Amino acid sequence: MHSENSILMNARPEQIFQVAADLSRWPAILPHYRRITYLDRSATKNLVIMTAWRRLPFLGGAKIPVRWTSEQEIDYHKLEIRFLHLKAFTKGMRVIWTFVRTHEGTMVHIVHDLQSKVPVLGTLVVEPIVGRFFVHFIANQTLQHMKAFVERSNGS
Repeated sequence: MHSENSILMNARPEQIFQVAADLSRWPAILPHYRRITYLDRSATKNLVIMTAWRRLPFLGGAKIPVRWTSEQEIDYHKLEIRFLHLKAFTKGMRVIWTFVRTHEGTMVHIVHDLQSKVPVLGTLVVEPIVGRFFVHFIANQTLQHMKAFVERSNGS
């Protein structure tokens, strides 16, 4: 499974990076995130349980709770945030956030990669359900809400 989400934000890469790296703020600024629980915490590496909602607009806005355990690495030199999912349906998924300055602002890009141990399952289940229905949708919501927060904070 491979999924990519990008959005252009009107703020400096360093500012967006700081907001994105601070998972403790996510539930306050991203309404689809329910809770972030730190199991281990440092300046560059965290172990967290992340819980979010997957809204179902076709069912009157009903929500499915999702939860996973992830290791987060914060690379201040490269301005990269990397995650490795350690538990749940996305176990083994690697996620990379990048922040690239452009003439129009900062392009924020999230890449999710997950190798299925059973290729048929990957094609039939992982890609359409885990990839498109959950991962791509939640990442898109994350970028949309983070953009709104950062730009509002930036006075744009």
